[in-house]
Amino acid sequence: MTEAKPGTTVSIHYTGTLEDGSTFDSSEGRDPLTFEMGAGQIIPGLEAALSGMSEGEAKTVTIPAAEAYGDHNPEAIQQVPREAVPDHIPLDLGTQLQVQTQDGRALPVVVTEVTEQQVTLDANHPLAGKDLTFAVEVVSVS
Repeated sequence: MTEAKPGTTVSIHYTGTLEDGSTFDSSEGRDPLTFEMGAGQIIPGLEAALSGMSEGEAKTVTIPAAEAYGDHNPEAIQQVPREAVPDHIPLDLGTQLQVQTQDGRALPVVVTEVTEQQVTLDANHPLAGKDLTFAVEVVSVS
């Protein structure tokens, strides 16, 4: 039986939960997630946990934040003057925006606070700093 290893194509069904048991993502009701092992297409900790598994195998693993979306980085939170944000840009809390970095890349941010003077934008991934638990089942390995 073929095992998941670098270069193989793996399909899995999964449910991802947080420490409080709430589900943050799941393939339930959808096609399995398919990716190439070793290509960096999924978080490193989950890829490591799947290594060596074969079709039909299932397990539940907890991935520490450092091996998932990284630790929460306080330096990724920026405050910008309110007047620097054009009036047509929505600033409701939780709104996802894209800002352009100095080198021209698009960076996703979330509005976390708005005052009359400033807007606080958080560029951390929403799951940064969180340990993630995955119930996974390998559907196929080729």
